[in-house]
Amino acid sequence: MTLVGSGTAAVLVLVGVLHGVWMFSPWPLRTREEFASRVVGVPVEKLPTGPATGAVAVLLGVAAYVVAGRAGVLPVPGPGWLATAGAAGVAAVLLLRGAAGLVVSSRQDTEFARLDLRIYSPLCLVLAACCASVAALG
Repeated sequence: MTLVGSGTAAVLVLVGVLHGVWMFSPWPLRTREEFASRVVGVPVEKLPTGPATGAVAVLLGVAAYVVAGRAGVLPVPGPGWLATAGAAGVAAVLLLRGAAGLVVSSRQDTEFARLDLRIYSPLCLVLAACCASVAALG
């Protein structure tokens, strides 16, 4: 479980760092309009605020820590059941995001929906499975 937990935590950290970058830049895209269309699926005026995006980055960092802690990679303070429940909670959130993305995006024909069906939702579902494995077997 150490390898699965480490890998999952690393991906969560990378996605969190990407959200941190997105607070200030549309990287790797050129414009905010392109970013809004491809990554978020909204008009540019409805993009999440910097603080909201930063909150997601922080939550992804916390999720990575909890998963790594449950996998035995990092020390976790408190009772052992707390890390188990935390990793299970991360798995549940990712499962909901992945499943909802598949359902909603399958009914739309936008650039975001295509990316959601091919990349975003499947990534969430794989991460959910890994987090659930770590929670159960960690």
